[in-house]
This record gives sequence, C-alpha cells and structure tokens, in this order.
Amino acid sequence: MLGPQLKDEVMKIMPVQKQTRAGQRTRFKAFVVVGDNNGHVGLGVKCSKEVATAIRGAIILAKLSVIGKPHTVPCKVTGKCGSVTVRMVPAPRGAGIVAARVPKKVLQFAGIEDVFTSSRGSTKTLGNFVKATFDCLMKTYGFLTPDLWKETRFSKAPFQEFTDLLAKPVGKALIAEDVERSES
Repeated sequence: MLGPQLKDEVMKIMPVQKQTRAGQRTRFKAFVVVGDNNGHVGLGVKCSKEVATAIRGAIILAKLSVIGKPHTVPCKVTGKCGSVTVRMVPAPRGAGIVAARVPKKVLQFAGIEDVFTSSRGSTKTLGNFVKATFDCLMKTYGFLTPDLWKETRFSKAPFQEFTDLLAKPVGKALIAEDVERSES
C-alpha cells in the first residue's frame, strides 16, 4: 500500500544520559520523519544503546504513526510540545511552505504545499520542535469537514409510523363492531 513510496529522513540523533551509581549510561535518541510527499507523514522517536538500532526502531514507529493531509491545513491550528509552540495558518495555493527548516521538512513529507507557520519557545530543542509540528498536523483531524459528513437517514417516530392505528376511534363504536363480527 504505502510501503515502497515512503521516504525517511533522520532529523536528529542526540545522545541522552542517565546517571547511575556506576557512572553515566549513554544512549542515543533518534528522530525520524517518513512521508511520500503526497499527503502522508509519520514521526518516530526511539532511544537505544546503538545508533543503528535507534534509527531502525524510529523508522518502524514513524511508519506506524502515518497520517495524511491535503494541500493545506483546514484552519488555524496550534501544536505544543515542551516549551515549543507551532502555529499553522492556511495559505492560498502558490504561497508555498513558509516555515523554519525543521517544520518545513515535516510538512514537505506530509505533502502539504501551502501553509504559513510561526513558532515560539526554545526551537533549538529539535525533538520538541518536530513533535510540536506533528501535533499540529494531528489536530487537523479533529475537524469534521463537509466531505466527511455522512448522509443521515431519518427514521419515523412511533406516532408518525402508527398514525393509522392511532387515528381509529376507541370506545363504544369499536366494541359494537367487535360484537357484530362475533355474531356473524
């Protein structure tokens, strides 16, 4: 389905450390973005003792988190991770992707052609910057656009459905009819 068309790019590999009694334990954290430049993008973050294992795991996680988008975002959305806030505003066709290097790469992988972005916070923490951008794209799925509307079929209320039975007179006339039928 999407497998062969997906391209991946390692956004950053950074060493992370944990202090233990024996000293510091260093592991490597990999941020990978996959996309087909045609509306599908995924983000994977994986930490491992070896760089190659971290990249491989991040690619797998990125492929598992693929989402898709059309030419621009449907409305203004904001994504946040840590101190980084990314805001995306829909742009007219031909405007292109107006963004910093990191979100531009993610948006290109998503297949978005036109969008204006602004970012705040410590954007030099690339991991949070990528996650905030991806969060922004994820939030665009919370909107129910007209092309996603289902056709509603209305069922009749019981009063409408059984109007004929309810309209019949109840009382002596109905009892008299029953008596006549039983005599015949």
